[in-house]
Amino acid sequence: MTEKQRDLIQKFAALGSLVVLAALFSLTSSAFFSVSNGLTVALQVTSIAYLGIGATVVIVAGAIDLSVGSVLALSGVIAALAVKAGVPVPLGMLAGIAVGGFCGLLNGLFVTRLKLPPFIATLGMMLVARGVALQLTGAAAVSGLGESFGTLGNGALFRVVHETPDGYPDIIFPGIPYPVLVMAAVAVVVAVMLARTRLGRHIYATGSNHEAARLSGVNVSRIMLTSYVLSGLLAGLTGCVLMSRLVTAQPNEGMSYEMDAIASAVIGGASLTSGGVGTISGTVIGAFVIGILRNGLNMNGVSSFVQQIIIGCVILLTVWIDQLRNKPSSRVRVLKQASPSPQHSPPSTSPAAERSAAVHE
Repeated sequence: MTEKQRDLIQKFAALGSLVVLAALFSLTSSAFFSVSNGLTVALQVTSIAYLGIGATVVIVAGAIDLSVGSVLALSGVIAALAVKAGVPVPLGMLAGIAVGGFCGLLNGLFVTRLKLPPFIATLGMMLVARGVALQLTGAAAVSGLGESFGTLGNGALFRVVHETPDGYPDIIFPGIPYPVLVMAAVAVVVAVMLARTRLGRHIYATGSNHEAARLSGVNVSRIMLTSYVLSGLLAGLTGCVLMSRLVTAQPNEGMSYEMDAIASAVIGGASLTSGGVGTISGTVIGAFVIGILRNGLNMNGVSSFVQQIIIGCVILLTVWIDQLRNKPSSRVRVLKQASPSPQHSPPSTSPAAERSAAVHE
């Protein structure tokens, strides 16, 4: 079985899980398949999807980012403080996203220049970003931001509202929330970048085998740096959207969001044990699996503590399946390396070799 076939099986397994969960919760709650609940799930999934897309790029490149939850909070706080200081809302949001990108840049520099392990570098950034957010706000929420600050997070396209004879609004169709539209746009752009551009091929090649990619002419350090910057920018976007939904900046927001982001990527087929594997479409499916699971459990009165246990078990199961998926290919590589007559052996078809060969296409 080829790597592409295994990726397809993983993606369809996640999609199958999504369908099973939807069918199961529709039987336990009559309101699950309503339009309003569907839009609620889509809106709740956006934060996981933004962060998951960034996490996927970093994981595909062969690293990990644990700082996105804290960077999210810092970016939202910066955007709110800028708006409260009199900066127009769009510019304040851009400032928050830029701060996220800067944090991603620092993560990339720590990994590529200081040669710190990605786990340690991003763990340090997680603590620093959270501390800066708390210090800037005095651990208090930033409020009084005005209605315009909430447009991005609470606005909707195609909303249909009918005014009743009493003068009260009657919402006929709530519309498609702006965060959902942004999620779709981000997913399409990053998916095209990974699948159709030279940068995407370089990211896959770097994650598959750093040394092979370097020998093929790929600037591995620049690719890692770009991956972390993109993850930081998406964390900044998540912070701005989330704070806009609340119309308040909470420095404690985003706790454990990095776990949801990594979980969505892994459920969708990204591999924590070997880089160079993962797709954006799979990550979006993984985000919806987590979102529907939480929504269905909430509608059935399951406590948040039990939900954490269930989500944790799902992550453990998914990583275990990922390890089983990678074992056959690893065994093939070992056998090929141990072959006494390499000149007569067939050419390698490992993902690293295929992607390294595709770098210059």
